[in-house]
Amino acid sequence: MKRILSSITDGRGFDVGLVSLPLAFLFVLSGLPLVYNVVMSFQEVDMFSLGSFSRPFVGFKNYIDLFAQPETWPILLNTAIFVTASIAGQFLIGFGLALFFWVSFPGASWLRGLFLVSWVMPGLVVGAIWNWILSGDFGVLNFLLRETGVISGNIFWRSDPSYSLWAVIIANIWLGTSFNMILLSVGLSGIPQDLYEAAELDGANAFHRFWTITLPMMRSTIGAIVALGLIFTLQQFDLFAAITSGGPNNTSNVTQYWAWDLSFRQYDFAKGATISVIMIIFVMFASVVYVRSTRHEVRG
Repeated sequence: MKRILSSITDGRGFDVGLVSLPLAFLFVLSGLPLVYNVVMSFQEVDMFSLGSFSRPFVGFKNYIDLFAQPETWPILLNTAIFVTASIAGQFLIGFGLALFFWVSFPGASWLRGLFLVSWVMPGLVVGAIWNWILSGDFGVLNFLLRETGVISGNIFWRSDPSYSLWAVIIANIWLGTSFNMILLSVGLSGIPQDLYEAAELDGANAFHRFWTITLPMMRSTIGAIVALGLIFTLQQFDLFAAITSGGPNNTSNVTQYWAWDLSFRQYDFAKGATISVIMIIFVMFASVVYVRSTRHEVRG
């Protein structure tokens, strides 16, 4: 211990202090609440026993009761649809924009910067904007769809059970597309141009060059983007709070919003913690995929 302290004081252990302080910060602000949440999922907790550490231990009862509730499986299905559609939409549109901006033209940098506006905006602000866009009576989206002949009457996106989940999906795709575009643009810029020149000399068309060069060279980048998209999408709460509040009748409810609703509206903190633990497992899985993708990219 004295050796460690002396190395820090004389400057040789500066790197130890530089790393240990952020780790301690993360442990206090992230590690302890995480452990507390996991422990709470195995206890019986209500608003009267929340501040006490001597709470009844119930084992896996909270998990069993959670999956026995009739609304659990529809909400899990909503979450799967929300995550899959959001990641697919953000990636496909982002990839298309990245390929579009890959070709240099006047004003490309300025236009690319405009797309980043959606990413830096707070989720509640984005939700407020899309509340106006998706309004059934005077929304911009309904106006455009009517003018183009796609629909004949108004669609009440936020209150219609058939469209409420897709209203949040559309807003989330808009929110995350620019992030996908930037990461994919970085990946495209790292592909050597001589590979395309050689393939073009061999007679390969644009599709063949994309399939045999672009996609294989972007494999690790795509893996990292999908993993990050899964992490960010599973954490998306603001849009649901601002647009649909999980309604109507849970048709747009997902696990992250349901965990908050159980904990802070119904005061069933144990069930809310149980859902959070299940989400943490999926986020940890996505984090492992992301780390493996980035490690493969660095090695490559």
